[in-house]
Amino acid sequence: MKKIFTYYRLAKEELSKVIFPTKEQIRNASISVVIVVAVITLFLALVDLILSASVSSIL
Repeated sequence: MKKIFTYYRLAKEELSKVIFPTKEQIRNASISVVIVVAVITLFLALVDLILSASVSSIL
């Protein structure tokens, strides 16, 4: 039983050392992720369009 209490005490001490991001940091990171995903999506759509057109012209 003593090991359990020691574990929770140490876990609580470690959790107090954690620095959580602010709302602004979370918002900025989310916007960055959305932009990167949109750019990659557009790039892959363009590559798919080019490859499908080239395969269609060959066949």
